[in-house]
Amino acid sequence: MTKPRMLMPRILAALVLREMATTYGRSAGGYIWAILEPVLGVALLTVVFSMALARPGLGTNFPLFYATGFLPFIMFNDLTNKVASSIRYSRPLLAYPNVTFVDALLARLILNALTHICVLAIVVGGIFLFYGLPVVINLAEIFEALLMIVMLSAGIGTVNCYLMTTFPIWERVWGIITRPLFLASGIFFLYDMMPMAAKQILWFNPLLHCTSQLRKGFYPTYEAEFVSPFFVFGVSTLLLVLGLLLLARNHRDLLER
Repeated sequence: MTKPRMLMPRILAALVLREMATTYGRSAGGYIWAILEPVLGVALLTVVFSMALARPGLGTNFPLFYATGFLPFIMFNDLTNKVASSIRYSRPLLAYPNVTFVDALLARLILNALTHICVLAIVVGGIFLFYGLPVVINLAEIFEALLMIVMLSAGIGTVNCYLMTTFPIWERVWGIITRPLFLASGIFFLYDMMPMAAKQILWFNPLLHCTSQLRKGFYPTYEAEFVSPFFVFGVSTLLLVLGLLLLARNHRDLLER
């Protein structure tokens, strides 16, 4: 039985509002912390590495370089975890026939993606303003990078939604095997600066492509020829389809766990 045309948007809106209230609270304090947390992270990276290095990997501004690496990483990490926990988070609501697991996935993905995009705009915009940097950006490159991050997060998060609900131990395993991503996703160093042996391995990290694509939008002289949106979108689509098939086949059993 299909939903009436206007029912799904109303369900999504209700789930998004619920997510806003529970995740960020009913006051401005939750959203202020959503901005302060990445600002403090970028500030810490700036202080530590500016004492050890004469200049960042791109340009001359340490905060901008680390913001364009750290912010896409935490966006991916948060979106992946939020999508992965969608069924557990919305299990009481999924008992209603008009609310599906797709609604739960989309609501969490949409709200948190928009939140991180706003945070990115505020933090990076603040860096440009505070340091008086010339604003020479490529919005098309930035938009493509953000779309790559959202798609990758949706794909991995959907598969993890099935795995973490079916096998609770997978949440801990996933946390362990993804810890090296903090070092391998281009936050501190550029792919171009790596030795060839490392490049041959790191190229298969789709998050590195996302981070480098975003930097292309903020650094006009950075070409990052290795970046392959086709690779990222291909991996993301395959994972998303696999995750949706697994959830569609087993979501009723998952609700009983």
